Amino acid sequence: MVVQQCLVIIKPDGLFKSLTGNIISVFSETKLKIVGSRVLKVSRELAEKHYSKLKEEQIAKKGVERGTEIYENTVNYIMGKFHTDRVLVLVYHGEDAITKIREIVGKTNPEEADPISIRGKYGRINSKTGVFENVVHASATPEDAEKEIKLWFTPDQLSDLIYEVTTEKKEIERTVWK
Repeated sequence: MVVQQCLVIIKPDGLFKSLTGNIISVFSETKLKIVGSRVLKVSRELAEKHYSKLKEEQIAKKGVERGTEIYENTVNYIMGKFHTDRVLVLVYHGEDAITKIREIVGKTNPEEADPISIRGKYGRINSKTGVFENVVHASATPEDAEKEIKLWFTPDQLSDLIYEVTTEKKEIERTVWK
């Protein structure tokens, strides 16, 4: 058993369909610890960083035109162009977190996912956009998890320090509560 972290994103279609409670309940059966959660609107910059490998992969598989179209639809999907404009992002921490979470999530393509998995139950392929509306994202490897968690969260947004940190002193302008 290996202690791991896994980033989970309940995507706009999951929020639009009010599936967050169902999804979190299923994940609770893993006995993993939630060490971070955020509800946010996804900017284009964040979406492009998150899906940075997808564009190259899709162009290699489908060619420039079709690969770029799939990438753009996926970026627009996570930004909420087809549903609501918010996502719920969670960080799970514990023994074999990635394996446990990905088993529950199911295959990326909802048509190939086990019918009892989250994607099998709630996902669909949107014929209008060509996007897999697969409700959730889950990190695939420990390397992906670290990259994704550091992209979506700052250390002070997590309840546990799961990666090495450093302290820098800067004067930063930021919005604070009145």
